[in-house]
Amino acid sequence: MTSLLLALDFGGTKHTAGIIGCGDREWRGHKRVISGENPTAQSDLQKMFAAARELLAGAQPAAIGVSFGGPVEAQSGTVRLSHHVPGWENIALADLLKQEFGAPACVDNDANVAAWGEYRFGAGKGCKSILYLTVSTGVGGGWVLDNKIWHGVDGMAGEIGHTVVDPNGPICLCGKRGCVERLASGPYIAQRAREWLVEQPERGQILRGIMNNNLNAITGQIVASAAAQGDELAWGALKVAAWALGIGIGNSINLMNPARVILGGGVTKSGDRFWQVLREVARQTALPQMSIDIVPAALGDDAPLWGAVALAEECVSA
Repeated sequence: MTSLLLALDFGGTKHTAGIIGCGDREWRGHKRVISGENPTAQSDLQKMFAAARELLAGAQPAAIGVSFGGPVEAQSGTVRLSHHVPGWENIALADLLKQEFGAPACVDNDANVAAWGEYRFGAGKGCKSILYLTVSTGVGGGWVLDNKIWHGVDGMAGEIGHTVVDPNGPICLCGKRGCVERLASGPYIAQRAREWLVEQPERGQILRGIMNNNLNAITGQIVASAAAQGDELAWGALKVAAWALGIGIGNSINLMNPARVILGGGVTKSGDRFWQVLREVARQTALPQMSIDIVPAALGDDAPLWGAVALAEECVSA
């Protein structure tokens, strides 16, 4: 009988669990749950454990792979913190999972895990080096260099979201000004559009119509939808994000010269104009001798979950 692997993806606003046979490439079960209002580490764990138990239906996994939306000490499987959910400070997640399910667990940052998933099963197949970016609630990055995840000395490599592209820009959650995340993540795109709608009541009529003038209902996805319908205010908010990402990516290419840059997350579904600006700015920022290959993630929203499968496979063979 094929051993079962449990894959878990702890996100900022939603969590996903999947089970799969070791060596298989088709899910045997897959479940997504919403974090809900005012989530905490305890509520996240309760929801994810319940989803996993439902999928396993009494079976015991051979190993568990975990993607977590925040800094992780991968060697010990300890979550350092979540930038979006309180209570995750220094939580030994791998140990908790082993106690709950009786199987070894490998835990890593969501961007690293998604990078590994795309490298193993998606748009990075055949490349020796990739940079993966996830652009959604936040902006994270993961490196695969010479066929291995590169963690850096503190396990923090790939934090492209907190590289500064505008020193005079708005203050980010991390305390610095003009970070890529502060300019390009979904919540901040929505905030920018909301502020512009208040300041410019004559503009953004398509965006206002989508929300029935309820400015509190704006999300990055709604801004993208309005931009696709021709709303220039919405497009302006997205263009800032594409510009910031393009500079961050161009600088990353200058530093590490990866074979491919792969982008996933909800913000990257913002249409052809978004991708055109991003690629043009990255090309302008990178040295002309550098290769520029920037593509969408092939695994979509499940890139972290497939990366978690790859981690679980490594746990089994360890």
